[in-house]
Formats: sequence, C-alpha cells, structure tokens
Amino acid sequence: MRLWGIHPQYLDRIGLVALWRESLLAQKVFQGETKGYRNHPQLRRFTNHPHPRRAIAHYLVGVWEEGRTRGYHFNRAKIGERAAKEIAKIPVTTGQLRYELNRLCVKMQGRDPVKYRQLLSLYEIECHPSFAVVEGAIEEWEKSGSRHRHLCINKAEGR
Repeated sequence: MRLWGIHPQYLDRIGLVALWRESLLAQKVFQGETKGYRNHPQLRRFTNHPHPRRAIAHYLVGVWEEGRTRGYHFNRAKIGERAAKEIAKIPVTTGQLRYELNRLCVKMQGRDPVKYRQLLSLYEIECHPSFAVVEGAIEEWEKSGSRHRHLCINKAEGR
C-alpha cells in the first residue's frame, strides 16, 4: 500500500488507478471493514488526524478529482464519509516528498520514460491537497532499508 504525499498529477495511469484502489482499502480499514492492514505504516498519517475517516475521504476526493481531470470514471459514491471541503491538513515533510518523488522516478524510469523525463524537469514538488508541507526528513515509518536511497536526481531536489 502506498498513499502518496506527492500530488496525484505526477502518477502515471497505472499508479493513479492503484492509488484509487489502495485509498479505498485504507477507507475500509478506518470503517472497520477489514481485518488486515490496520497497522500499516502508510495509515499513520491519517490515524494521527483528529478525524481519520474524514481525512481519508478528503484524500480520496483528491484522487477522484485527478482521475476526473484525466477522463477516468472512478466511482465517487465509493467515498463513504462526507468529505468536508476543508479539513485540518496533514503535515508532510519536504524530505518525504523528495523520497516519494525519487521512488516514483525509479518506477517511471522503466515503465513510462516520458513521465520519467517530466518528473526530472520539476522545480518544485506539489503535495496532495490533503497535506501541508513542513520542513523535515523522511518519515520514520518508511522502511529503514530504503530511507537513504536517492536514485533519481532532479531539479526539485536542488541537485
């Protein structure tokens, strides 16, 4: 499961569809409809929010809107909680955004070279609308073996 902090506009078709599916799974976790994934590290961002169910619903709306922009037909009715237009934003660190962009670059290098080149040309990394950027390192809940890998060098990292 990967609930990206970066804006869904950066994902390719495969990544956006996977994000929709995984976000719906996360919603099921918060609704108590699944036994698995309850302790998944990607859910910590939402678990720490004062209103986790509204926060994941808001996140899903952001994914749905990106899908709609691209002409996809994600089912809006699957977003269970009423998503407020505004919620308390979830903090995402600059280090986490760089890490996620690098992770995506590695995936795109082999899967979508055009998207890969677009990612390399970024000067600034936008976050998902549910998040607010704060200074900081990679999140502690990321797998420790991959915390310091930066395989994709791009302008958004200041390199």
